[in-house]
Amino acid sequence: MSHKDVGGRRLKLRVALGRTLRALPLMWRGSAGALGLCAVVWLLPVIQSPTGWAAWLWALAAFLTTVTAVGALTRLSISDTVGEARALGLGAFGLQMKKPEARLVGAALLCILFLSMILSIIGLVVLAIFGMAELDVQAIQSRNWAAVGAPWKLGVLAVLAFGAVAIPLLLTVRLSLFAPATLGRRQMVSLNSMGIAYGSFWQILAGLIVTALPKVVLLALIGAGVLTGAVGQAVWVLGLVGLQLPLTLGFLGAAYRQLEYWSPDQPK
Repeated sequence: MSHKDVGGRRLKLRVALGRTLRALPLMWRGSAGALGLCAVVWLLPVIQSPTGWAAWLWALAAFLTTVTAVGALTRLSISDTVGEARALGLGAFGLQMKKPEARLVGAALLCILFLSMILSIIGLVVLAIFGMAELDVQAIQSRNWAAVGAPWKLGVLAVLAFGAVAIPLLLTVRLSLFAPATLGRRQMVSLNSMGIAYGSFWQILAGLIVTALPKVVLLALIGAGVLTGAVGQAVWVLGLVGLQLPLTLGFLGAAYRQLEYWSPDQPK
């Protein structure tokens, strides 16, 4: 990887989506064991819900197999061949649990902690400002919006509400490349991943929306009553593990390969 101008980088969405689709066969082939094991574990509650200690054991198994599958798929998403992915630590059939997996978990926890802190601060600010606005609660309950409060107050609160949604979304998208960055740089990358996504928020968001199509279709089928009961649950699990997870991670890997500016030869 060569050094790129950070300010001049922009994600080419069509190129990234095309690369994602072309990479799917490689990702399925290289991580078949991890995906199969992950699907089996997540399907166990469909057959019989675990209780007591069995529930804790199942949760641990689900966590470990998911991390293994994510690690395998992410390695493959930033590689052109299975051989290149194995150089990054990919195990046979995608089954591995090594230091990079620990780095992935650590980076994810740091990102979650950061977002939780931001959400807490935003929540406190929103509650404080809404409290000081002195809106008419009875008018809100009766849906008499004209009597709720002064128009300028409602305008300020609307802008505040928009910001309360937009800021976490912005940060989440900017942090979404932490997994490929952690494995690509071979070190834990959490908040630093925002620098990689700099300038490509809309492209990454659009790509994540497009690649979420399988999940949207499954939710629509479940909502329409087409997929119900144990069969519906099994199709949901298989769709998420077998298609949605590779598709999402494939896109993030393709985006990372376009946007990465760090080189192993650069001094840390």
